[in-house]
Amino acid sequence: MGLDPGLRRLALGTLLAAYPGPVPPDWAVDLVADGLAGHTLFGTNIHEPAQVSASTAALRTGRSDVLIAIDEEGGDVTRLAHATGSPYPGNAALGAIGDVTLTRRVYQAIGAELASLGITVNLAPTVDVNTADDNPVIGTRSFGADPVEVAAHAAAATAGLQAAGVAACAKHFPGHGATVADSHHELPTVDVAPDVLRQRDLPPFAAVVAAGAKAVMTAHIRVPALTGDGPATFSRAVLVDLLREEYGFDGAVITDALEMQGAALAAGGIAPGAVRALAAGADLLCIGAKVDADLVERVAAEIVAALDDGRLERTRVEQAAGRAADLAAWTRAAGGATVTPTDLGYAAARRAVRVEGVLDGLDHPLVVQLHATSTIAEGRVPWGLGPHLLGAEQIRVVAAEADPADLRQRAGARPIVLVGRHLHRLPGGPELATALAATHPVTVVEMGWPATWRPAGVRAFVTTYGASHANGRAAAEALGLAASAP
Repeated sequence: MGLDPGLRRLALGTLLAAYPGPVPPDWAVDLVADGLAGHTLFGTNIHEPAQVSASTAALRTGRSDVLIAIDEEGGDVTRLAHATGSPYPGNAALGAIGDVTLTRRVYQAIGAELASLGITVNLAPTVDVNTADDNPVIGTRSFGADPVEVAAHAAAATAGLQAAGVAACAKHFPGHGATVADSHHELPTVDVAPDVLRQRDLPPFAAVVAAGAKAVMTAHIRVPALTGDGPATFSRAVLVDLLREEYGFDGAVITDALEMQGAALAAGGIAPGAVRALAAGADLLCIGAKVDADLVERVAAEIVAALDDGRLERTRVEQAAGRAADLAAWTRAAGGATVTPTDLGYAAARRAVRVEGVLDGLDHPLVVQLHATSTIAEGRVPWGLGPHLLGAEQIRVVAAEADPADLRQRAGARPIVLVGRHLHRLPGGPELATALAATHPVTVVEMGWPATWRPAGVRAFVTTYGASHANGRAAAEALGLAASAP
């Protein structure tokens, strides 16, 4: 016996699905016509602008106000530019510059590009206050470690996106910046009192609520004093008592991807997680990236079953679907903005570069890029100085496997430029930098989170606050190694 059509449509109205490949399959469009709230686009859905526009137009044949979301943070997390790296610096670079007007302009430019492609919701900005140097998943996605400064940039980014007609979704509530674990793989714990959250993690969320953010994304983190043993995504104390009642948020609460282990393990799967998130007060359930029609139907069926067995009240699901519909109505009414030339991003990245030491004598150096893994959020996006270099040899090595003597021999009389991401926690990275600098002129380029660690003996330490295409260009220019302008 099939699902009741009305209840199935109600359940679908709370779901953000996804689909594989550059062309929406028929089932993805059919689900939209059946009431699916929308789809999230990932790198596998993106080839080039005309193709993206055709995809969003195809989805709108299912329903004109379908929500089409994307994670386009700029910096290290980009979907539109996943093949090359983003032409915009990320939040850490913008925070280092400290110009909230620039932050607003950058996010308005990102929003305008999204709007021109038919994308209506940006799952950004990341407004977590990154207080842990070893945070494996936030880092350069954060505007910084100071709650007041992060709050100012968070509000500016929200205003910029929404001025372009794209709904902002601030993330990850109640704050993922103090974690030293990645919620894609496990459930991180932030074991602090609620008052610590209010002082350290929550000011940016208060700022985006005041700025009129249309959506807020949940965090798959455990805060025992509020959430008990489960994640914030499943906590009514977090989503209702704190976010809605204390902070006054009246927009759509969107979950982080329910396929992530921080949620799926706690709930026993994606479909049970969807029910728990709805019961806790979430409105739009982001299923994840690996989605097919069967999975969407299973999640919808679980929601309908929960309505039948009392795990969910119909009024709660109707409220959630109503908020999703309100978000869709706003995106449909909002006007787009003119796309800004991408030189805005390159100019901003130049302003973020910080140099400690002396940059001279770098004629034709050996550029050594250290291999670094990417998070699931970042994906395998190209990074480094390579595309921007003129006349400099570059090699890529694994820090823990590299022999300093071999690198010195290869460099000969040339200086060495050592390029890395999060060098302070890269296995073998600090040791390699120190060993090379003991006997050779070495300049270090740090393209990850700017920790306080500095290797002894280097001639210069260059910080870019990110690894986007724009950040790489800015570093190459600062070193005097750049080819012609992008």
